Amino acid sequence: MSKFTRRPQRLPQALRLLSAATLLSVMAPLAQADALDDLRDKLVVNGQPLPVESLASSPIEGLFEVKLTSGETFFTDATGKHLIVGEMYRNDGDKGLVNLSEQKANGERQKLLAEVSEDDMVIFRPAGEVKAVISVFTDTTCPYCRKLHEEVPELNARGVEVRYLAFPRGGLRSQGARELAQVWCAENRTEAMNQIKNQRQAPKQEASCDAPVESQYQLGTRMGVQGTPAIVMPDGKMVPGYLPVDRLTTMLGLDG
Repeated sequence: MSKFTRRPQRLPQALRLLSAATLLSVMAPLAQADALDDLRDKLVVNGQPLPVESLASSPIEGLFEVKLTSGETFFTDATGKHLIVGEMYRNDGDKGLVNLSEQKANGERQKLLAEVSEDDMVIFRPAGEVKAVISVFTDTTCPYCRKLHEEVPELNARGVEVRYLAFPRGGLRSQGARELAQVWCAENRTEAMNQIKNQRQAPKQEASCDAPVESQYQLGTRMGVQGTPAIVMPDGKMVPGYLPVDRLTTMLGLDG
C-alpha cells in the first residue's frame, strides 16, 4: 500500500489573480472611507470641529475637497493642517483653463434643484414654447428682485420659464421671510407675487399653509447663494444679481 501525502488543490493562476483583484476592489473604497473619516476628525479649528457636509478626493493626489454646510468649499491635505481656499483649474493646453470647481458646483446645483418639486415653486411659464428654464432665489424686499420681476413678462415672451424659490436675504425672522410665506400660502401664487413685488401689497393668505421658505433658504445656502436675486441657469451655473433681459437671453443662447 503506497503512502503519500495528497497536495492541496490550488486555484488556477487566473482565478487567484481574479480573486485578489476582487478583494482589492472591495477593500479600496473601505480604506478610502476610513481615510476620509480620519480626515474629518482632524478638521478642527480653535478646538471646534468644522461643520463638514462632505469630503471627497480631488484630481490632485493627496489633496481632498471639503464642503462645509454653509456651502463653502476648500482643499486640504491628509493631515488637515494645510488648507487651500479657492477654485481648482485644469490646464487643457490650447483649449485654455477649465474651472473644475465650477463644473462640480454646477452639477451639484442641477441635482439639488431637480429634487425640488414644482409644487413648491412659484412658476411663470411662457404662453408658447419653453426654450429655457431659469431658477431664481428671490426676496420680496429686494429692489433688484423687483426690477427683475418687472421683466418676467418679457422673459416669458422670449420663451424663458422663470421658477422662483424663496430666499429671505435678512434671514428667517425677517420681513422678507414673512412676505414670502404669504406668497407661497396664497391661493394664486403668481398673482400674489405680482401684487407684492409690483404694488407692494401683501397678498391674502390661506388660513393654514406649510410654506417651504425655511427649506429653500437652507437649499440656497447650500448652493452658495449670498444675496438676491440669484439666478441659476439650465447648466447649473449661478449668476449673482440682476441681469437685463437682453444679457440674460444672450447667456441662454436665445439670440436671434
